[in-house]
Amino acid sequence: MYSVKEIYYTFQGEGAYTGRPSVFCRFSGCNLWSGREKDRKKAECNFCDTDFLGTNGINGGKFFNEKELGKKIVSLWKNKDNKNKPYVVFTGGEPLLQLDKKLINFLKLSNFEIGIETNGTIDLPCDLDWVCVSPKHENDFVLKKGDELKLIFPQKKINPKSLENLNFKYFFLQPMDGPNLKNNIKKTYDFCNKNKKWNVSLQIHKIVDMP
Repeated sequence: MYSVKEIYYTFQGEGAYTGRPSVFCRFSGCNLWSGREKDRKKAECNFCDTDFLGTNGINGGKFFNEKELGKKIVSLWKNKDNKNKPYVVFTGGEPLLQLDKKLINFLKLSNFEIGIETNGTIDLPCDLDWVCVSPKHENDFVLKKGDELKLIFPQKKINPKSLENLNFKYFFLQPMDGPNLKNNIKKTYDFCNKNKKWNVSLQIHKIVDMP
């Protein structure tokens, strides 16, 4: 059984694959915050800007097995007649609480590339095509290699400099959303200008008002 908040077709709005057509599958639940506002202040990650609570989003619900969920994902791919390879991004909350080999294998048989956006606290069930890790603490994460390290900036519990020796292809700082966004964008640009290891990632989907 899979609990899914929402599934939708859009484009990737962040990081190295910005602009790539994608199906996003957002799992319900996270191991760093309950998703309830009353618990935010005491949560291990209290700056999340995503609603991952429940199963009431577009195409959300309880899916009995990997075939049921996989068929729904496949049905939402809109580029069947062009050269774009089908691509799904699993996100959350924390997708690795639910993503498993059965679902991955089903989608591989349907010719999908598979990406994940994770906080890095849970190991991968198997190899994936694209791994984006967004750590929330300096030491409390196990996925220390992948394709893309995307750090929300600034954070009190983690310093970008401490991550620079990890085995990732791309290193991104993404300004923390919220009431201080404008100032956080400036801080992010200033840091990246002084530290060439890092590039700026903006949430383009929010700027253009896409899902």
